[in-house]
Amino acid sequence: LTCTTLLCFIDVKEIVRIFQAPAEGIKFLQFSPGEYFFASVKIAFFGGILISSPVVIYQILLYTLPGLTKKERDVILPMTIGSGVLFSGGLWFSYAFLVPAALKFFIAYGSDVVEPFWSFDQYFNFVAVLIFSTGLAFQVPVIQIVIGLLGIISGKMMLSSWKYVIVISTILGAIITPSTDPITQILLSGALLALYLSGAG
Repeated sequence: LTCTTLLCFIDVKEIVRIFQAPAEGIKFLQFSPGEYFFASVKIAFFGGILISSPVVIYQILLYTLPGLTKKERDVILPMTIGSGVLFSGGLWFSYAFLVPAALKFFIAYGSDVVEPFWSFDQYFNFVAVLIFSTGLAFQVPVIQIVIGLLGIISGKMMLSSWKYVIVISTILGAIITPSTDPITQILLSGALLALYLSGAG
């Protein structure tokens, strides 16, 4: 984690450009001394966590797998890989769809009243929370598989509860997204519902 964070900090300007890409045309300001520096440290740490997490998970698996039975390994290994793929998919979905939709809504909402000059630190916090929380939300199918394997709820029961799932996914979409715009919440709620149905099937 320390090495990846340092590497990210060395090339932090390129990472900053990636974060800024969805906010094309927006001017970012520094409202306090050192704001950009401390934001850069947070970005490097955030990037370090994302880059080092596969290595950390791999090391944990190397330590735990020898002590498990073949049946347990056959379950845990695919679930771990699937969880990583889903988390990465959540990050991509958020960056490609949720973040641009949220920013477009906020920019258009007050475009005739205020000029969009944003604090870079607050912008990064907004994007990081949205991206990371979406990645975690995409773990729904993994949770469903665990519940199914434990025999708590069957796939048939999950599918029969679709009406409640729509309400819950809407509420979760509103809670997870740091913005209050309806477009972002609808996109995330739809994705959560699709993930739930795929996991139940």
